[in-house]
Amino acid sequence: MNVNICSAKESGWSVKKPKRELQESMSDVSSKRYGLSSMANYPYATPLIHKPGSTKKLVIKNFAKPTLPENYKQQTWEKLKNAVVAIQKSKSISTSQEELYQAVENLCSNNMASFLYDGLKDLCEVHIKANVDQFLPESMDSFQFLKLMNEFWQAHCRQMIMIRSIFLFLDRTYILQTPGIPSLWDMGLDMFRIHIMSNTVIQNRTVEGVLMIISNERGGQAVDRSLLKNLLRMLLDLQIYQEVFEVQFLKSTEELYAAEGQRLMQEIDVPVYLQHVDKRLKEEWERLLHYLDQSTKKALIQCVEKQLLGEHLSAILQKGLDLLLEEYRLNDVKLLYDLFARVKNGLSLLCSHFNLYIKKTGRVIVSNPEKDKTMVQELLEFKERMDVIVNQCFQRNEKFVNTLKEAFETFVNQRPNKPAELIAKYLDVKLRAGNKEATEEELEQMLDKIMVLFRYIHGKDVFEAFYKKDLAKRLLVGKSASVDAEKSMLSKLKQECGAAFTSKLEGMFKDMDLSKELMTTFRQHLNNTRPEETIDMNVSVLTMGYWPTYPVCEVNMPTKMLKYQQVFREFYLNKHSGRKLLWQPSLGHCVLKAFFASGKHDLQVSLFQGLVLLMFNKKEEHSYDDIKQTTGIEVGELKRTLQSLACGKVRVLQKVPRGKDVDDTDKFVFNNDFKNKLFRIKINQIQMKETQEEQTITQERVFQDRQYQIDAAIVRIMKMRKTSSHNLLITELYDQLKFPVKPSELKKRVESLIDRDYLHRDQDNPNQYHYVA
Repeated sequence: MNVNICSAKESGWSVKKPKRELQESMSDVSSKRYGLSSMANYPYATPLIHKPGSTKKLVIKNFAKPTLPENYKQQTWEKLKNAVVAIQKSKSISTSQEELYQAVENLCSNNMASFLYDGLKDLCEVHIKANVDQFLPESMDSFQFLKLMNEFWQAHCRQMIMIRSIFLFLDRTYILQTPGIPSLWDMGLDMFRIHIMSNTVIQNRTVEGVLMIISNERGGQAVDRSLLKNLLRMLLDLQIYQEVFEVQFLKSTEELYAAEGQRLMQEIDVPVYLQHVDKRLKEEWERLLHYLDQSTKKALIQCVEKQLLGEHLSAILQKGLDLLLEEYRLNDVKLLYDLFARVKNGLSLLCSHFNLYIKKTGRVIVSNPEKDKTMVQELLEFKERMDVIVNQCFQRNEKFVNTLKEAFETFVNQRPNKPAELIAKYLDVKLRAGNKEATEEELEQMLDKIMVLFRYIHGKDVFEAFYKKDLAKRLLVGKSASVDAEKSMLSKLKQECGAAFTSKLEGMFKDMDLSKELMTTFRQHLNNTRPEETIDMNVSVLTMGYWPTYPVCEVNMPTKMLKYQQVFREFYLNKHSGRKLLWQPSLGHCVLKAFFASGKHDLQVSLFQGLVLLMFNKKEEHSYDDIKQTTGIEVGELKRTLQSLACGKVRVLQKVPRGKDVDDTDKFVFNNDFKNKLFRIKINQIQMKETQEEQTITQERVFQDRQYQIDAAIVRIMKMRKTSSHNLLITELYDQLKFPVKPSELKKRVESLIDRDYLHRDQDNPNQYHYVA
């Protein structure tokens, strides 16, 4: 190679290599310090100096390749061989590791790498073959065999690491650059796999021993986990873990847990079984953590889940779910959910059985007439328990939330109308004055819970009818525990069902507010016109369309009361001409001042009770007939009134003869010896157990209202469509009506409208209707 170098220096011509190039050249030369031919591949440069004006040339030539000493190959290999054998026999090496490394590098640099690799491979093979026989004696027990195998494997790994450190140059040059030749480490693994683990006897004893130790651990024995870890790591490094060990391990696991699941399902209760399954799963996770390879995880866990859970899903639910739910064992139910979530279709099956349990339990509460008094409270408690289970145990799973709603809606409506009626009555009890069981906050929470049950009811108009009747009593008699609670309930109903549902209820509150303002004006009128009057009369003016319908009853009022009534009538009609007032004495109440031998008391009584007591101002004894003729109170109402005064807890009258029932021949005497610690005494009117007649009247009123709503819906649909088939009309009616109704009832209403000429049938198709404009 000729290099032309030109210099621009004018004072003379000289040959100089650039400083940087000379430094790099020296660096290249000095970088190879050892080896007989370390400079063989590097060229040397001889500068040629010419006369001024001539061309400067740089000629580069290769160093001459040095020759190896005689017998160098054999001597060096003998030295390396002795070192390898010493390592394999765990003896000290006489030659330093640096010298051995240099020897390997020299041989490789002189094209002896193949010879070196083959010689090393033969040494390793001879050593491993020589150690096969130690594993074959049958007298050796499994634990000794495994321990020996582990020791030999660990020693083999250490030896290969030391050998590779000496032959590292070979591993990084020749082996790396030659395709198809395994690295020194892989070669060692191949030798071990071929001559040790491919031996059928050794392989079987190794796998059987490992499986035996795992079986002992599953049986509760303490085992050497580090030994298991090393042996399984050996199989994994040898790349026979899956085919040799994992297949047999999973098979034995399946057989173990299949038999265990069948046996325990018959022997122990479900809660204990679930805890056992959870324990087994945790144990297998620990095995994966400590010695099993992660590639086994999926198959192992699925195997345990299938044999202990998947094969027994229905049996577990049929045997134990109802018990867990009835006994409210939240931890066990949560464990059941967590375990079933692991198995295919587990949650779907659990959800289905949960739904059946709710319906079955709910039907027992709703369908039994003997439980009517406690039905609503039991439903609230049952709903609260199920909510806790869904939220805490079932992790608010949407599928379980929906099945809970569906199940409640199903069983609550299996007894038409009655749950709606009882919910309204339950509210009446809770909202009545004197109910000291709950604070305002607790009352509000109770209303929220009631609204949940209310949403499940189909016959909401039945609830409205009974709720309105009870609300009227609370407002008129002043028995409402809290106006705020009443209005809060009204607001909840309005939000749930709309303004039309609560319009009449809101009208009732409006009437009470207007009546208060009216009475303030009336009292001012009395003060101006009749300042000497002593009776304090309070009148509530009710709009008939808002309030329940009350039967008209006539009673004989004292002259003074009639006079006050007339005064109010004139006052009211002067302010509101054209209106009509109808008095309802059955809703009245009053406070009387009574004088007994023990002192004076204020008696808070109904108007009927007051009329009876006022008769005893004239004489102290009256017969039943006298009271009946004087007051004009209806017989049934009169007998209940006399019972409350003479047979109840507060006996301001005495009945002759004594007894609980009032007969037509009884006499009543003023009880002058009556005593009581309280100054103001409330004498409760004995309420008729809500008679079947009263319930029937309310239900008939609801039924009548439903007929009007059905008629209106039919006319509305037909007016829009003009013509419709019977099936299409029925379908649209079900979409519009908000209460349950049978197809036969709808058909009757259609027939009624045809008779009244709102509709007519098609002449050719009797199932086709036409609207009559």
